[in-house]
Amino acid sequence: MFKKSHVGVLIAAIFSQALPVFAASDADLQALRDQMQQLRQHYDQHMKQMKRDYELIERRLQQAEVASKQAQTSSKQAEVTSQQAVEAARKQADAAPVIDNGFTPAIELILEGTYAQMRKNPNLAATGFSMKSPLQFPGFNLGESDLGITANIDPNLKGVAAIGLEPTGTLFIENAYVESTALGDAFKMRFGRFFSGLGYLNERHAHAWDFADQPLVYESLWNNQIGEDGIQLRWRAPTAMFVELGGEIGRGRNFPATDRQNRNGAGAGTLFAHIGEDTTETSWRAGASAYQTKRVDAVSSAVPDLLGTVGGVNNSFSGDSFTTGLDFVWKYAPSGGNRYLKLQGEFFSRRENGLLTYNTAGANVRDTYSNTQSGWYAQSVYQFMPHWRAGLRYDQLNPGVATVGLLNVGNVISNYAFKPTRTTLMFDFTPSEYAMLRLQMIKDQSRQGLFDNQFLVQYVMTMEKH
Repeated sequence: MFKKSHVGVLIAAIFSQALPVFAASDADLQALRDQMQQLRQHYDQHMKQMKRDYELIERRLQQAEVASKQAQTSSKQAEVTSQQAVEAARKQADAAPVIDNGFTPAIELILEGTYAQMRKNPNLAATGFSMKSPLQFPGFNLGESDLGITANIDPNLKGVAAIGLEPTGTLFIENAYVESTALGDAFKMRFGRFFSGLGYLNERHAHAWDFADQPLVYESLWNNQIGEDGIQLRWRAPTAMFVELGGEIGRGRNFPATDRQNRNGAGAGTLFAHIGEDTTETSWRAGASAYQTKRVDAVSSAVPDLLGTVGGVNNSFSGDSFTTGLDFVWKYAPSGGNRYLKLQGEFFSRRENGLLTYNTAGANVRDTYSNTQSGWYAQSVYQFMPHWRAGLRYDQLNPGVATVGLLNVGNVISNYAFKPTRTTLMFDFTPSEYAMLRLQMIKDQSRQGLFDNQFLVQYVMTMEKH
């Protein structure tokens, strides 16, 4: 065993060897402390710099926000000032005496004429139909020329007038209406004489048609176009897609209505709805419409009824007439605008129910009568190069099968068993937006036993300020 003296000597030896080790570790620790202090100082300096940068950016942001608010306030103040100036100028103008500064409406004169080669009489109606109003006659023909005048009446109204010249030389008022301009974007009102909103083509003037004449269904059901003396209201929905609703009431001055010029109230009413959309290269519009009127002793001339003499007889009808229609137009115009394709079609169906008087100048037999007649057309127009277009149209009518009262069963033809058709090929050339020359070739099979191949040349010239 060790003695205490030996243990002491051993402990003393161990401590004498360990002291240098502890001394070296303290130096290292001091060095680490110095490094930590340097890092802390560097970190503090960096944080102070970041704080200064943050405060600088924050001050700039606050200055920018203040400047923006000041600009908005100045803009609003300028807008208010501008509105006040306009209002003051308007009040001053209203209070000022009226000074004649000249009448400067937009005036447009359309000159139209044709040459037509026909072998059959164009005045005869399509088989099974009572009306035909030909716009073309054989030989040279002045056509229908129009003088159009449009001008603002006041800040709320504008006026439109179109005076037509028939081939016979007769002047007539085609349109003469006032249109509102201050009901907002959603509503528009017309009152006066205007083309009805029924269908698609009915509202367009003759010089704006893609063919020289109307489709058969227009000639046979409407006697060309429905023009109304009355009031029309349209509403357009505030949507990206075109949505329009409209209605009108009027005198009913055109076939198939009976003119109520000497009577109170309205003689005809129309409702219509349209939807459509425009994109970069395509556009389309679809519509539906309905027309209601009452006919009173409406005479049909030269009707080839069963017992009719040569040249037919005159019949008259009194009753209700209700028409529904569908229309669609689609146009594709690639970028550049030098070429485009347009497809268009309409369908109408008319139901009439009332009393028919057979041979008003002779037998004068009166009994019940009802019938549904319809017609449609489809056409395509293609501009294949600048200024040049080609078009193709096909028309078809259905005279229907009539329900005839017993007293007239042996007099009136109830079923013609024939569907009138017509095919038209068109070429036109427009050297400018003010001039157009057109050529049409027509295969007319609208009258049973009177088929005809027709040839037509048309010019349409526009005279206006440009």
